[in-house]
Amino acid sequence: MITNVDLNIRPDYDPLLQDIADYVLNFKITSPEALDTARNCLMDTLGCGLLALRFPECTKHLGPLVEGTLVPHGARVPGTRFRLDPVKAAWDIGCIVRWLDYNDTWLAAEWGHPSDNLGGILAVADHLSQKRVANGEPPLTMRSVLDGMIMAHEIQGVIALENSFNRVGLDHVILVKVATTAVCARLMGANREQLLSALSHAFVDGQALRTYRHAPNAGSRKSWAAGDASSRGVRLADIALRGEMGIPGVLTAPQWGFYDVLFSHTNKDLALKPEDKRQFSLSQPFGTYVMENILFKISFPAEFHAQTACEAAVTLHPLIKDRLHEIDRIVITTHESAIRIISKVGKLANAADRDHCLQYMTAVPLAFGNLVAEHYEDEFHAAHPIIDELREKMVIVEEPRYTREYLEADKRSIANGVQVFFKDGSSTAQVVVEYPIGHRRRRGEGIPLLEEKFRANLATRFVAQRVGEVFALCKDQARLEATAVNRFMDLFVV
Repeated sequence: MITNVDLNIRPDYDPLLQDIADYVLNFKITSPEALDTARNCLMDTLGCGLLALRFPECTKHLGPLVEGTLVPHGARVPGTRFRLDPVKAAWDIGCIVRWLDYNDTWLAAEWGHPSDNLGGILAVADHLSQKRVANGEPPLTMRSVLDGMIMAHEIQGVIALENSFNRVGLDHVILVKVATTAVCARLMGANREQLLSALSHAFVDGQALRTYRHAPNAGSRKSWAAGDASSRGVRLADIALRGEMGIPGVLTAPQWGFYDVLFSHTNKDLALKPEDKRQFSLSQPFGTYVMENILFKISFPAEFHAQTACEAAVTLHPLIKDRLHEIDRIVITTHESAIRIISKVGKLANAADRDHCLQYMTAVPLAFGNLVAEHYEDEFHAAHPIIDELREKMVIVEEPRYTREYLEADKRSIANGVQVFFKDGSSTAQVVVEYPIGHRRRRGEGIPLLEEKFRANLATRFVAQRVGEVFALCKDQARLEATAVNRFMDLFVV
């Protein structure tokens, strides 16, 4: 008699999970550049969150699920009066950070915004610090937050270097969940087994589809998806610290694991050809590379593949602003990722649709000389039909060199060129910007502007004295690192 049975030999944890666990538990951060960049990233990320509080579509999501809930040692949401449990606080902080698409970016085979992980990191660190003080113990310091940010950036970014989740229809926020889970479990005191368990649950979760980022379904979920992922990371870390068993073969289990179910080219009839099967590929060990090379959005609240197009459009604005109706065509020369992700024609249904449209994000600064968050709102779009007139005249062309250098480790360019042709046969020169001002290659000119952006964003919520106090602390690396997390968060309560 023939029977079908499973060989029930429990495996060791998948190697990637062990690599992540060993990294967060054992790696010592000594890179001055990484710590300095993390400090600037902290400023920029918090500033983006404060600016988002001006938009009711964002703030309607904030606060406790049950109005009036009081949470002992609750984590604060910057720019508000909320004190929430760490899971909801992570959701809220992640939501405001990501709402305007203005925080940092990482571009590789997969893209994403590693500072989204600050939602979980800051919520957990604030709660634990208050709890420790109440128990007569020393609080966590902001150095632990900066270390956590560097590690979360590294986990998310290194996995993204050679592994495209978007190619199989998954959203990049899976990497926010994984990175937040690892770093928050560490902050909460997890041992190696608990940390591995938490990571396994992050991968076995149902993963978000990218549907809400692409035409014709683009919508505002993309503005809170990362907060949701970071919040889930905190929850899974807590579950693991309560002793929940892990799933060691979550990635590699035949038929039921992440690779076979979600990361292969096809899953038809569960009969995968060898060439259809894929596993993660890591091109380098975890260290501090990602934070050191992170891309800041300094000038424009725009999807990052369009940042250089916006910059080129601002340069062209004085030359064409009085000839907008004489334009015959506008040629945008770009890279493959921009074409695949944000090039779209047709009616744009909402603000989230517009801030992921290459043509819209180029048309606005061509016509108006700048691009700010309010330019995506329905009222502005409806009042200025010239935007859609310009969109209809745009031609999108791929430049193979831009596509190639976008992925080259020593370049990581995000190039766009814009040229305007007029009906009389004349044209502007092609304005090409290969590296946006937030790129590592332009740190010298970028950081002073990032600091100005932070001060301006602080001023949207706080009086001048508080703005000066927060800014001075954040500018001082040594003093910031030594500051207790709960004291730091005190400064952001309104």
